[in-house]
Amino acid sequence: MDFGGGDEIRFEHLGRAGVVTLTRPHALNAVTHRMVKALDAALSAWETDQGVDVVVVKAEGRAFSAGGDILHIYEAGRAGKPPVDFFADEYRLNARINSFRKPYVALIDGIVMGGGVGISFHGSHRVMTENAQFAMPEVGIGFFPDVGASHLLPDLGGSFGMYLALTGNRIRYGDALWSGLATHTIKAEDQGGFLDRLTLTGDPEAVLRGFFVQARRETDRQTLEAIVRHFSQPSLKAVIDSLERAAGDDEFAAKTLATVRTRSPTSLRVAWRQISAGLTLSMDDCMKMEFRILNRMLAGHDFYEGIRAAIIDKGSKPQWRPASLGAVSEADVGAYFASLGERELDL
Repeated sequence: MDFGGGDEIRFEHLGRAGVVTLTRPHALNAVTHRMVKALDAALSAWETDQGVDVVVVKAEGRAFSAGGDILHIYEAGRAGKPPVDFFADEYRLNARINSFRKPYVALIDGIVMGGGVGISFHGSHRVMTENAQFAMPEVGIGFFPDVGASHLLPDLGGSFGMYLALTGNRIRYGDALWSGLATHTIKAEDQGGFLDRLTLTGDPEAVLRGFFVQARRETDRQTLEAIVRHFSQPSLKAVIDSLERAAGDDEFAAKTLATVRTRSPTSLRVAWRQISAGLTLSMDDCMKMEFRILNRMLAGHDFYEGIRAAIIDKGSKPQWRPASLGAVSEADVGAYFASLGERELDL
């Protein structure tokens, strides 16, 4: 089946299922504009196709998807042509997946970050194996947790979503299941059997009952209580103050504080406000908010500096501007959320 996408993404109609496979294993299945447009076209067709009861998204190689095609975004932005159209189409796709009228099963075996989260975690069934890891590490590259993170993360109990947004830390499948990010966990070795049954019946609920294996939470109770204590504070400054007070004799607080201090101050301020706001917004309103932030991030300094440090000059220390949280004013933060007027995201 050809919905475009070339050799980057494959579409098959197998039994009762429309099966999507990400086929850029050499690039850790980083999401490109071509993949976004092809997946959108496939979902448009399959939503009304009576021969398709369920959509499954999976990936080749050791990663589900390590994010968006960051290097391309960096190069286009530096050339004065930031790829706003790519993000507009990507965010529309995220919103489409969230409101898709048929079961949408993401089968995640390997790392899933950034753009990969956007095409998987807004689906009805998020199935992870023991090889899966989840992260939204954007604050570490001077960006912000986008692709609907403002809809996804606030819903996690115990301030876990705010913790993930402000640290960018990775979690495994047990934490994902217990926090509500994943809906099911299965054994990696059962993926083939699971897919065979699903394409035969088209009923993910019934099939998952036969394959579901309860994963244990990796993060212990004491750490979860610390996350609530620190990350439920009423402001970002209060979060930092709370970590600082505990850092002297608490290893978790010290380590977390050290991590947060390496992140872009602007990204942290924007992410805190974005995740807080997302709690009371619909998915569509979250995507519109994220598109406003995105436009300002692509016109700013820290995103390009973060990519330079992480990818271009691998392992060098980013020089954030402003360099401290205190130097980022309320007005600076507010500007990221201001209306785009005629350039608002059209959903």
